Amino acid sequence: MLPICVINNFGQFNHLIHRALRDLDIEVIMLPNSTPAARVGEECRGIILGGGPALERAGNCAGYLDLGLPVLGICLGLHIMATKFGGSVHPGHSGGYGPVEVEICEQDEILKGYPDTVNVWASHADEVTRVPDGFVLLARSGICGAEAIAMPDRHFYGLQWHPEVSHTFEGSRVFENFDRITRES
Repeated sequence: MLPICVINNFGQFNHLIHRALRDLDIEVIMLPNSTPAARVGEECRGIILGGGPALERAGNCAGYLDLGLPVLGICLGLHIMATKFGGSVHPGHSGGYGPVEVEICEQDEILKGYPDTVNVWASHADEVTRVPDGFVLLARSGICGAEAIAMPDRHFYGLQWHPEVSHTFEGSRVFENFDRITRES
């Protein structure tokens, strides 16, 4: 079976995403965001768009959304997904990186098994301010109206928070759910 590809968007935690999957015995490779879309499409069964500093440095990521593969966008990865499909991303009011209590509005496949609220760690320097058409809201918080979104029919999922860090409640569950989604799609 092909691995899941973690796309490195120059974020400080991309290596933690890679390691989290390895620690779960999920086959994974990391590729730079300059990798041609055709290569990603041939080598992967699912894509995780990692975090990074800015949309301007997202390389070929928008093109990876046209490959027909399941995609999980984390932080910047969520922003790439939202803007590609007509959503809006703007600086967050709270900025910074730290703890957030998130309300799960709809578990969907990516959040399956989570309780109604979870404590996570997130950066809100930038955040989705308008969810694109065709996406559903999965989670929100008191500081961000779109903590998680999805386009279930295309297996696209986006999280504002970082499931790969130890401070996030059961972050590994997101990766286990994504692994299952990529195997079943």
